[in-house]
Amino acid sequence: MPVNATLATYSDWTYGAAVAIYFFAAVLYLCEAAFARPAKAREREFATAVTAGGTQADGTWTPGLVTAPERRPRAERLGRMGVALTVLGVVLQVASLVLRGLATERAPWGNMYEYGSLLTFAAVVTWLVLARTFPIRRLGGFVLVPIVILMFLGGTVLYADAAPVQPALQSYWLVVHVSVISVSSGVLLVPGVASVLFLLKSSGRARFHRLPDADVLDRVAYRSTVFAFPLFTVGIICGAIWAEAAWGRFWGWDPKETVAFVAWVVYAAYLHARATAGWRGRPAAWINSLGFALTVFNLFFINLVTTGLHSYAGVG
Repeated sequence: MPVNATLATYSDWTYGAAVAIYFFAAVLYLCEAAFARPAKAREREFATAVTAGGTQADGTWTPGLVTAPERRPRAERLGRMGVALTVLGVVLQVASLVLRGLATERAPWGNMYEYGSLLTFAAVVTWLVLARTFPIRRLGGFVLVPIVILMFLGGTVLYADAAPVQPALQSYWLVVHVSVISVSSGVLLVPGVASVLFLLKSSGRARFHRLPDADVLDRVAYRSTVFAFPLFTVGIICGAIWAEAAWGRFWGWDPKETVAFVAWVVYAAYLHARATAGWRGRPAAWINSLGFALTVFNLFFINLVTTGLHSYAGVG
């Protein structure tokens, strides 16, 4: 099957542009977190913005007026610019995936480079959705920094030229299984970061006082995991069905299968712990952080170091 080299080149360009855009967005988010005033300081500024009332000639009293600032605080402006750049990066990343798919005439997640692109895309979209629901915009830097690192590694160390996939991957299960696993893993990146930040915030150290409330971080981690866990489960089941069709067995304790199953058990334990009153807070966050570590371990170490039946999905 011929490959459209022109579209493949455009795909690489838009991928690189998305990485650069995400980098600048992460810088803006980090600047917002650095310049943002604590809640108490904002309350004091609001109090000083109230003008004193006075008694008029007719004996009536005029209450004070709140003088609204003419411009938004600098930190908020930086955060809004970061969101705008993040949306632009998402558009470029979508273009990169679509162009790669058109160039190869297949699902654009047939190797580690493409798989990582879909995973990070799912993570960024999840972050944008959560940022509209929860007051966590200042955490954008903590989310985008690992995404930029993953995409940089994907575009350099793990990069693969646009080409048809190997015969073992020429199946409709590539569209179903790999896409669901990649998307669910990308979604799980966000609650992993939120749980790590929850542990830092709940430690009580003054250096982490600018982070959002621990309760907000806990709810972000829980709700996003609740959404991703069923997808992850479906992805594992689809992989088992594909394995039976391709290799004649549903489960063979391949390294990637094994680590994925262990991660599934850990996330199931997290959801159970989070739903149990006695295990909320730091214990649950530690469990979710372990699941996040296993997901990253499975993405890099298992794919790149060990040898198994999934090795054909390596660096191309």
